Amino acid sequence: MHINKITERNILGQELRSCCKNPLTGFLRDGFCKTDSADYGVHVVCAIITKEFLEFTKERGNDLSTSNYLYGFPGLKEGDQWCLCAARWVEAWKAGVAPLINVESTNEKALEMIDKEILLQHRKN
Repeated sequence: MHINKITERNILGQELRSCCKNPLTGFLRDGFCKTDSADYGVHVVCAIITKEFLEFTKERGNDLSTSNYLYGFPGLKEGDQWCLCAARWVEAWKAGVAPLINVESTNEKALEMIDKEILLQHRKN
């Protein structure tokens, strides 16, 4: 019996590519911006982290720059790629500090919360 593997797609409709393996990202910690019903944050936007975004999210109670070894989290620095919550990316966009994204690694589920044109305007070249 052959079991078909479900392939998740990016915002371009292509097969989802890995966002980052070092540091290992994704809600499922597999390097991909995949999501499931337990992911209340909907971590589907593969962002290229900036200093401005780190300051922004820390001010809102989510410090991504400080390591937390209890959870195996190394802390992020400028230039790292990381699967962000779609809602936090939108918040940052509205505040003018949204980081660029890797479109090939941003899950199509992001389109349920963010207009595709807005995402494409923030694509890494």
